[in-house]
Amino acid sequence: MSGLLQVRVTGVVVENDHILLVKQQVAGGRGWSLPGGRVEPGETLEEAVIREMEEETGIAVNVGKLLYVCDKPDAVPPLVHITFLLEKVGGELRLPSNEFDRNPIRAVAMVPVDQLEAHGFSATFRRLVQEGFPQAGSYQGLKHNIGL
Repeated sequence: MSGLLQVRVTGVVVENDHILLVKQQVAGGRGWSLPGGRVEPGETLEEAVIREMEEETGIAVNVGKLLYVCDKPDAVPPLVHITFLLEKVGGELRLPSNEFDRNPIRAVAMVPVDQLEAHGFSATFRRLVQEGFPQAGSYQGLKHNIGL
């Protein structure tokens, strides 16, 4: 497997102090996560995050700013994780078909940011969201540095 690298994109949609999450089994036992997924061959990062958001949540988005880049070198294959701030521009929240997904999404919800910890996120990540990601656009090193 030498030379393989997984590139994943996720999106943050925050409206009225609520953040968009999907209920899905995540490494570390967390039951909720940010919507997103793998970048497919031939896709740009922007195309991938727009596609993933529509597939997983039913909403159409515009890509805002880059929030952070982090990595997880102990994953197999190693993972580069890129997250964008997104703006909802259409669509309605809905469950995906999960037709081809080995890890199906069981719920899609706008969750109050102050309840992120009750949904399995760390206090570090909650603070980043509440503060508007003060280090937006930067490399954050290991994924746990942003509380994920």
